[in-house]
Amino acid sequence: MTDQAKPLRADARRNRAKVLAAAEQVFAEFGASVSTEQVAARAGVAIGTVFRHFPTKQELLRALLRELLARRTEELTTLLAEGDPATALFEFFTRLVAEAAANKAVVDLLAEAGMDVQVAEQVRSFQHALAQLLDRAKLAGAVRADVRLDEVLALLGAISQGALLGSWDRDLQTRTLAIVFTGLLPGG
Repeated sequence: MTDQAKPLRADARRNRAKVLAAAEQVFAEFGASVSTEQVAARAGVAIGTVFRHFPTKQELLRALLRELLARRTEELTTLLAEGDPATALFEFFTRLVAEAAANKAVVDLLAEAGMDVQVAEQVRSFQHALAQLLDRAKLAGAVRADVRLDEVLALLGAISQGALLGSWDRDLQTRTLAIVFTGLLPGG
């Protein structure tokens, strides 16, 4: 939805959700070259429905990024509430790298188009939740006390990029994460 003040009707919310889900799938499969027509076809809606919610491809990308960041933040929040402090950070790393290895969507679009995607609020929420997860891991003695949030973010970004661009298989993901995790461990 493009920053509208008026709430959407139930059918419009469903269509918007279908378009976002289809965009995520189509971009993951085909990368940045995908057209909004392909997104509409995958969503089972008319192209006008896509443009009503997302007047440009950039608006669609912005909404998709917000949704993906919100999902990652929700995962972090769940791990904070329910996860083992000693393993939750490592679980999150593992999930994120596996997802990055399988999904070309957002990274390709950003790199190709150089789009100015404003998702600062979602990024702050994500970083705050990740910082809390890191602090819990440190308190549990599972992560070195000197590890900083910016270092964890850099590692997540670099490994996710490597997994994506290198099409890492599960074995390479596991071995690479084992090396990173060893470096995060106290005495690692």
